Amino acid sequence: MLVVALLATLAVLALAFAVDLLIVANRRRQLLPNAESIALGAVTNFFDTLGIGSFAPTTAWLKLRKLIPDSYLPATLNSGHALPTVAQALIFINLVRVDPLLLAACIAAAVAGATLGAPLVMRAPVRTVQAIVGIALLIAAVLYALSNLGLLPAGGDALALTGPLFAVAVAVHFVLGALMTFGIGLYAPSLILLSLLGLNPTAAFPIMMGACAFLMPVSGLRFVRSERIDLRVVLGLAIGGIPAVLLAAYVVKSLPLTTLRWGVVVVVLYAAALLLRAATATTRDSTIDPAPTTE
Repeated sequence: MLVVALLATLAVLALAFAVDLLIVANRRRQLLPNAESIALGAVTNFFDTLGIGSFAPTTAWLKLRKLIPDSYLPATLNSGHALPTVAQALIFINLVRVDPLLLAACIAAAVAGATLGAPLVMRAPVRTVQAIVGIALLIAAVLYALSNLGLLPAGGDALALTGPLFAVAVAVHFVLGALMTFGIGLYAPSLILLSLLGLNPTAAFPIMMGACAFLMPVSGLRFVRSERIDLRVVLGLAIGGIPAVLLAAYVVKSLPLTTLRWGVVVVVLYAAALLLRAATATTRDSTIDPAPTTE
């Protein structure tokens, strides 16, 4: 019954977010989706469903193609990938067995963290956003490399956590929810954490997807009204992403992804370098005193 309630709540939340997104986009005259972002949403969410992750490659492409300003990245990522992630969660929560109490608690913690984090992101200086997203990309590149090298934790066979392990999982998902609003993907750290705690890695999928699927529309309801967002890109990511999720989950199901991950590592590292260089330059420029003027 708890799982059914979660799925029903998620469907209602996604519908409310979709309606709100369309209303705000219409008001801002941004209802026409960006064509390039439709293709980007399709590719990134297809491979996200198969385990690559969507935030890092999306950030890299948006940065390299200069489709949006750097300060728009957190709002665009969380809003644009919200509905495709909901589609993933509806599929995996229904198919994969895991303790419903652990699932609900981690989701609630992540949503609480995102609720705290979203206002901070909207007020953060541009250089702060650039630095945080740049560091997040570096971490993502390391995780991709570790995955390819087989160095990530294998996990146990448990479908539930109890006592202190349960508390640790919930507390860390609160932090991950807050960081997600800055554009730091939750999937990889959640999977690593739950595997280290002894959970079956397969059982971690509904938790990490469910946490993202709930927190992204919740934070998105704030982000779509932000000045730091391009709703044409957001709509493109969603339109391209939803059918790609269904294709990956029900038709393709699995692919050899090692070579692709190495390619993503290279692109993500380059984008991280650009963001960190921009953040450093912005910080340096802001510390330079203006030249004195003469009357």
